[in-house]
Amino acid sequence: MNSFNTHEDTQQVLSKYKNSGVTIRTFNQSRFPRILKDTMVPLPKDVKGSLEDWYPPGHGDFFQSFYNSGLLQELLDQGKEYIFLSNVDNLASTCDFDICKYLEESGSEYFMELTEKTKADVKGGTLIEYEGRVRLLEIAQVPPSRVPEFASIKKFKIFNTNNIWLRMNAIKRTVEDKSIFDLDVIENKKTVNKQVVLQLETAVGAAIKCFKGGKGILVSRDRFLPVKSTNDLFVIQSNIYEIRNGALIVNPRRPFSGAPLIKLGSHFSKVKGYMERLKGIPNLLELDQLTISGDVTLGEGVTLKGSVIIVANDGQKIDIAPGSVLENKIITGSLRILDL
Repeated sequence: MNSFNTHEDTQQVLSKYKNSGVTIRTFNQSRFPRILKDTMVPLPKDVKGSLEDWYPPGHGDFFQSFYNSGLLQELLDQGKEYIFLSNVDNLASTCDFDICKYLEESGSEYFMELTEKTKADVKGGTLIEYEGRVRLLEIAQVPPSRVPEFASIKKFKIFNTNNIWLRMNAIKRTVEDKSIFDLDVIENKKTVNKQVVLQLETAVGAAIKCFKGGKGILVSRDRFLPVKSTNDLFVIQSNIYEIRNGALIVNPRRPFSGAPLIKLGSHFSKVKGYMERLKGIPNLLELDQLTISGDVTLGEGVTLKGSVIIVANDGQKIDIAPGSVLENKIITGSLRILDL
């Protein structure tokens, strides 16, 4: 499912696979008008206005958009019964047939994959029981005074990975009887051209209350590997992970568990700057944590071990030479060539 913002880019990428023998289908979700917060008037003047006046209303729109696209009925006519949903940036969300079998045997219409929360996941939604039903609680629904409690990994020990398993005939039923439209609405404030606007969004996880026997299932952490920043991308592209049987797994040669903690500065935050500053992805197998700040470049064949901090202050530049090995190093100042 694409939005109007991602449709053309997705089509360009998928064109590379037109001769792969794999059928790839896409459809677009709805487009809603942004609302001016002060006046509660829709921002667009007409349907042909600027795309900045519109927004995709969250992945809770999947159900109606999937139905309206005709693809749901097409798959049902082909005898398909189950569907697996995941965020496109979760590179670990492979199709696990054991989970699908459990869905079939349980009689449930909806499974949500949950995994153990870490300090990196404090914003992740979690399941609660409310008015006798299982519900998804998102951080946007929590009063500011209770956010620290929500973020606690001691009180809320699991969170929603947004890997969702569904029976497709149940999707059709909930759209046609309109029960799927009873999703909790999340108010999202944005600033567009110096104007504060409101976006009313829904989440696919909130639909758990609309399906019979909806439940969360606890899965291992290796089914959740999102790439939401260049920090994540840096680790994914490194030798920390390798592909086995079509799935990303932690490199068995890594001497300790878990991925390293990466904090790349603003010079690396955009993909263009990130690619310009990395002549090659370093060897991270023995890295525990890395912090880079300022105008820094890494040459090809660099190895990072232990804890490494590289800080170039304003007006300074640090170039890490090709083949350098940095282990438990703190580097500051202005170095054009560093050979360690």
